[in-house]
Formats: sequence, C-alpha cells, structure tokens
Amino acid sequence: MELQFTGLDWGIFALYLAILAASGWHFSQRRTEDSRDYFLARNSMPMWMVAISTLATTQSAATFLGGPDLGYRGDLTYLFTNVGAVIAAVIVARYLIPRFYANRVTTVYELLQSRFGERAKHRAGGIYLLGRVFASGARLYMAAIAVSMILFNDIAANHVIAAVILLSAAGLLQTLIGGVRSVIQSDVLQCAVYVSAAIAVVAVLLWQIPADLGQIVGALAAPSDGGASKLTLVDTRWDLSDPFNLWATLTGFVLLNIAAFGLDQDVTQRILTCKTPRDGARAVLYSVVMVVPVMAVFMGIGLLLHIFYQSPELMAGASVSEPSGGDVTVFMHYVLHEMPAGLRGLVTIGVIAAALSTLNSSLNSMASVLTEDLYRHWLSQRKVQKPAAHFVRAGRWGMAIVATTLGGMAILCFYWQQMSDLPLITFALSVMVFAYSGLLGVFFTALFTGRGNAGSVGWALVVGFVVTLLQQPWMITLLTGTDDPLVIAFPWQLCLGTLASFAVCNLGKPSPELSADNAIIRNQTTANG
Repeated sequence: MELQFTGLDWGIFALYLAILAASGWHFSQRRTEDSRDYFLARNSMPMWMVAISTLATTQSAATFLGGPDLGYRGDLTYLFTNVGAVIAAVIVARYLIPRFYANRVTTVYELLQSRFGERAKHRAGGIYLLGRVFASGARLYMAAIAVSMILFNDIAANHVIAAVILLSAAGLLQTLIGGVRSVIQSDVLQCAVYVSAAIAVVAVLLWQIPADLGQIVGALAAPSDGGASKLTLVDTRWDLSDPFNLWATLTGFVLLNIAAFGLDQDVTQRILTCKTPRDGARAVLYSVVMVVPVMAVFMGIGLLLHIFYQSPELMAGASVSEPSGGDVTVFMHYVLHEMPAGLRGLVTIGVIAAALSTLNSSLNSMASVLTEDLYRHWLSQRKVQKPAAHFVRAGRWGMAIVATTLGGMAILCFYWQQMSDLPLITFALSVMVFAYSGLLGVFFTALFTGRGNAGSVGWALVVGFVVTLLQQPWMITLLTGTDDPLVIAFPWQLCLGTLASFAVCNLGKPSPELSADNAIIRNQTTANG
C-alpha cells in the first residue's frame, strides 16, 4: 500500500514552514555591523548553543537516511568510529583552537598565512571550497531525493530539481540576513526537530513490531539467516576494504575528524564564535559526546527495520511490502509504504531539518572564505578601500553564489549517484577525502615542523588530491586493466593521501621572516594555553 500525504501530514509540514519563516525573521533582527560580526558573531555565542550547532553541522540528511541504512544492512561498527572522533576532538582542542584564537582568524586558513605566506592561505581556501562544493552538494542531493519521494512519490528529474530549489531557497532565506548568529540559533531548532522525528520513528516501529524488547535483541544477536550478530560494536579484522573496523577507527577516522573539527571552515567557524578558546574546546568535546546517542537512534531505526522486514517470525504474520531495489534506502521505503498516516509529515520535516542544518552551515562558511580570504585580498591588491558594511553585503552576495553552486552540484549528483553503489554515509564521508588529504598534510607541517613554504603548500595540496584519486577503484582499473581492483576504504585513502601531502610540504625550505613571526605566535599561544 502506498500512502499519500493526509491533511494532518500537510498540517505538520505547513506548521514547520511557518516556524522556519518566523524563526528566520526573528534571528535576523539584530543589525550586523561588519564582516567579523556577520561571520563570527563577535565571539559572543554561548558554548552550549555552539556545541549543538556543531552537532547539527556534522549531521546531515546522509545521517538521517544513511544511519538507518547502515543499521539495516550491517551492524553497529560505524557507531564505534566515534572513538576516533573523541581522540580527534582532544587533539583539535589542544593544538588548533588556541592557535586560531591567538591569531584572531576569521577563517582557519588565515593561520597558514602567518606560517607560509598569503598564497598558502588562498590555495588552502580554494581546495576547501572545491571539496565543500562536492560534499555539500552531495548532501543536498540526498535530502532532495528524499523530499522528492515523499512529496511526489517518485524521483523524476524535474521533481528532484524542484526539491533542490526548495531546500536551497529555504536555507538561503534563513541565513542571508543574520549571518552565523542566525545559523547557530536556527541549528538548535533544526537539531531538535530531526532528533524528535527520529525518536518518533523508533517509537512507531516498536509499536508496529509485535514482540517484546528481549525477543528483538535476541533476533538481532542471532539473525534468522545465520549471519553475524547485528549488535557487533567492534570489528578487529584487518581488511583494507572495510571503513569501519578498529584499525580504520584509530587511524583514518582520527584524521577525518581532525580535518572536520579543525580544518573544515563549516565546523570551525562555529567554534570560533565562542567567547574564549576554552569555550571553543568544550563545545567541540560536548558535540562529539552528543553525536553518540543521536547516531545510536538513527542506527537503531535500521536495526528495527531489519526486524520489521527480515524477521517474519516476530511480525506475527503481518503483511509488509518488501524493500525493492528502486528505493534509495530501506528507510525511505518504510516511510513511503508503511509509515502510519499523520507521521509522514513529521519525517518530511525531519529530513528537511537535517538538510538545512548542514546547508546553512555550508552557505555561511563558504561565503566567509570567498569574502575574507579571496575577495578582500583581491581588493587589497588593487589598493581599493571599502567600508565595513560593504563586506557584509559582499558576504550575502557570496552566500547567494554558493547556494546556486551547491544547487547545481546537487542536480549533477542526481546522475552521479545512479552510477555509484556506495551506501549514503560512505558516499558522503568519502567525498571530502579529496580535500582533507592535502589540508591535513599542510596543517601538520605548519603545527609540528619548521619546514614548508607557499610553493610546497601548493604542491602538497595537489599531491593529496592526486594520491586520493589514484586509489579509486575505477582509476585502478583504468591504470592496470584489472576487472577486480584492490578496494581501499576511504579512511586508508585519507591516511595515504595525508602522508604523501605531509612529505611533499616538508620539502620546501621555510622563509626566515615567517619562521620568526611564527615562533612569536607559538610562544604567545603557549602562554595563553
């Protein structure tokens, strides 16, 4: 049976849109004076609010849809990768956040300017923008595909494009006026909405499954098909193709999260809005702790869906529609075919909230790099002086450009995803490896060595990208002619790309003047820490 939106569903959806519009208007009432206020809220945001915003930024529609997909098809090993996130958060809090505050940066790539010169900052900002267009565009596409299926009951190209436009416009309107302050405040609202929607789905599934909790746990521990336990948390096998085993968690996922929390302007921009480095560090650590129960809820949905569809002995003969290959995820199949009337609207706003929390962050952070790292430099080279209000307007125009670009990338992903068989979360995580490999190598050189210059930074960023590209299965097939290429999971791709980038960056001889300046900043950071 294929359910349509009921009046109650449309009522919930309309209420959410009204709240979204009202909150966007309310959060944008404060006048923005300059670009530092627009992009960093003058370091005035409460720590708890930044922590929730950071959580919402690192989650996305890929989490909302991909978390249940992983739980349904696999086990809980992805949940264990948060150990790598905790380790990374401690490293970022100890080594990166104090440096950012000591240098009073607006974007994290300004730190490279004091170490390697201005060209290094521009190159790092450029590689971030390139990687973020791919990653955020892919996440916007995933949300659009779900919204299209819910609103139109199909994924026809025109309906997916309409969903992309709807989401892009909603994100732009909510963040255009108020800047990062309104982004963080709206993130708190979006996070509450999509977590509440996920909890509601868990409750409905438990109601629909005619078995007690003990029977459900037993069936997950010993699946009826004789497979491995779906409650496995730690996988100690050595397998280069498995992205979620213990060894990948302690290596590649540590690097991935160092990059996400410390080098990706999407997240670090929120951290830099805190009043002090201590508050910024606490916001990072608290957000990582909060990720665990949130992700557990989404993966729990997948486990319950496995019982719902694959354990007929526990369903007491209930007739359910088997997931088909045409559905994007098993969760979407459940929403479209089995979700009780009145709750589809709640899931719809949950998907939209998860998408907007990430989209809003990307719009503001990418606009900050465009405005502060690239446009301001372009004006200064031409000795053009502009008032502070001009850069606020430039930031808003930058945000509109970013929204259009991400929308175009999302539409491109409509065709890209049809040629890819990666699970949603794996797809979303692997895209940013292309940018993260080079950035990690460059920042590690800046933080832990005295080597490197603007030239070696540029080459390191290129090498990180190329080494990651060479590890793609289709590229291995192209180069070797084999039909069965070695599959290297994205955490290992990140390890190899970072190592190569780090080695290349260290080949450059440092500038004596910049080295002396950096030593002074390092001493100031130590004194302030």
